[in-house]
Formats: sequence, structure tokens, C-alpha cells
Amino acid sequence: MVRKIKKVVLAYSGGLDTSVILKWLQDIYHCEVVTFTADIGQGEELAPARKKARALGIKEIFIEDLKEEFVRDFVYPMFRANALYEGEYLLGTSIARPLIAKYLVEIAAQTGADAVAHGATGKGNDQVRFELGAYALNPEIKIIAPWREWDLTSREKLIDYAEQHDIPVAAKRKGGSPYSMDANLLHISFEGGELEDPWLEPDRRMWRWTTAPEAAPAKGEYIELGFAGGDIVAINNKKLSPATVLARLNKIGGKHGIGRTDLVENRYVGMKSRGCYETPGGTIMLKAHRAIESITLDRETAHLKDDLMPRYASLIYNGYWWSPERKALQTLIDATQTAVNGTVRLKLYKGNVTVCGRRSKRDSLFDQTIATFEDDAGAYNQKDAEGFIRLNALRLRILSRRGRK
Repeated sequence: MVRKIKKVVLAYSGGLDTSVILKWLQDIYHCEVVTFTADIGQGEELAPARKKARALGIKEIFIEDLKEEFVRDFVYPMFRANALYEGEYLLGTSIARPLIAKYLVEIAAQTGADAVAHGATGKGNDQVRFELGAYALNPEIKIIAPWREWDLTSREKLIDYAEQHDIPVAAKRKGGSPYSMDANLLHISFEGGELEDPWLEPDRRMWRWTTAPEAAPAKGEYIELGFAGGDIVAINNKKLSPATVLARLNKIGGKHGIGRTDLVENRYVGMKSRGCYETPGGTIMLKAHRAIESITLDRETAHLKDDLMPRYASLIYNGYWWSPERKALQTLIDATQTAVNGTVRLKLYKGNVTVCGRRSKRDSLFDQTIATFEDDAGAYNQKDAEGFIRLNALRLRILSRRGRK
């Protein structure tokens, strides 16, 4: 039974899936459709999306440039936590979904819509991320997920539907990309096709952003990244906005073959999935951030962050960006970043990011007079270590004595 919907806001890209969804919503729900297209740096021309929406009779069309907000309010906070899901994934798709959910809900309120719709499949994580975000921001919102309702279960069926309803799409039955791809300023992902066999190496022609390390420049490149409050604010002493920082690092890192990842991950819905990712700028950011933290965070704070990081990463991966527990963790993480200021020097060479220097004039905890192997002029009394060791060995000695009995 079709629910009664008056108006729905659709997350719309203008591609095959969402173009079909737009028409399907009109035909099945007989409702007014509002389209929302987010520019988060996917590198696609967005004007055709507006043209296609108008051709299908859409009156309210929203195309929002969210690149700065995406990096400033979502990517940067995540990198303050050094977040990696399952030790490898830099969460490029995951971190974009709460921002899109936020705007879906805001535009629904602005236009008087009673529902939102998305094009995520019933097998993936994105349906969870979109919907948890929407419910967290508006618990009364209705959500339509066509992939869980219709019988258009293949690319061929989608193209047939588009042709039958005169939907203008550029999709080809054969010869198009064999992969399902998602891109934003942080990464581009590839799934499906031959990648569904985890034994097969990806076709070298698949990669879009990065040069193969073997073909990268024979000479390494040095860059300096300036940090303030845990965020990169400058490249080579030039101050830049968050989105510009990430775009520049993507270009530099891509040239040197940095940021390719091929992994099998555990989806929240229960299945394993093989995906390939290009995250050149993010790979550089993570390495640099850990380097500046190494001299500005005290040991226990740094170790606490590392303990909390897997939980934080899982919250983002599973769609809980707007949850109270993620916000609580973020408050703690942000509090650790007040002294994470300084500069990191990196060398980029054939797929590798090497830290070559780190300094913080005001906030460094590295004391050369104590750490030196040379004469420290009494800055550290080495005899103090004896009592320290004996106290820490006490329980081990007691256990050993019991064993001998």
C-alpha cells in the first residue's frame, strides 16, 4: 500500500538512478517532487541536473555549493580524531552522508515537504546513513527508499524504464563504466563489476585521480603543512580555506600516486564488500596530523585518542554522525586539539608519504635537553629510573614468587 505523500525532497544527481526515481515518485506516489543536488566536490557539471529536473516538470530545484561546509564541518573534525574504519578506510563516502541528510531535512522544512527520498540500495550502508541522519534531525519525517520498494533491480531495467517514460539520461546499455562510483572532495570510490571477486586485481584503467606509483615522478616533492587547532590552514606557508587545502592536496598527492586503497570491509547491514578508493589528500592529511600530534599531545591524551578512534570511526561508518555519543566524543577530541599547532614537512614519492620534520614553536612537548643522548647537564637524573622500574616490577615479582611455590 502506497503511503500518502504530498511533497518529497529527492537527493538528486541527474544520473540514471535518481532520474528514474524522480519519475517513479511522480507516477507511484502522485506527489510533488523537489530536487536537491549537493556540490561536495564530485567534479561533475551540475547544470545538466537542473535542466533534467526542469524537463521532468520540477518547479523547486535546489543546487547547493557545500564544498567548504563539507570540509570545514565534517572532514576536518573527523581528521582531528585520526579516524580509520577497520584500520584502512578513510570514510570518504560515510562522512558526506550526514551533510546531505541535513540539507534534505532543511529543504523539506523550507518547502513544506512531508518526506525525503534517496537512491541508496537496500544492500548498502548509505540507506542507513541517510535515514539515521534524517530521523535524528526530524523524527517525524517520512522517508521513501525506492530500491526497497520497486522491481527495477538491474541497470537494464532502469534504462528500459527511462526509455519508456522519455527520461533524458546518458546511460548506455553497454560500454559505460562497469563500476558503481561515488566521488566528493575527500575521495572517489569504486565498487561492483569485476571488483566483486576479491582475488582479482583492479584494472589499471579504473583509477581516476592517482598516477600509478610506478609511473609517478622519479623525484620526490617536499611540502609543508601548517596546523592550527588540529586543522591544516596553510600549504607551503600560504593560507588556504579548508576546501582549497583538500583540493590542492588531492592534486599533489594524485600526481605522486598517493592514496590508493583496495579493501574488503564489513558493512553495517552484515555483508562483506570489496571496494577500491582513491584518497590522496586525506592520506596526506592523516600522516601529517599524527606527526604534529606526536610533538604537541602528551602521552596519555594521545593514547586515549587512539583507544577511542575505532569507536568514533565506526559511528561515522554506521551513520551515527548526529548521535549524542559522536557529539560527546567530538567534544573530547576537539578539546585535545587546542595545542595541536605547528608545521609538518613531508616528502611525497611514488605512493609514499614520509614525515621529514615537525615543529611547534609554542606548543611542542619535545624537550631536546631531556631527550638527548649527549650530556643533559642534569636535566634528567637517570638514577630515578631505578625506583621507577622496581615499583612497576613489584607485581611481576610477586607473581613470579607465587609460581615458584
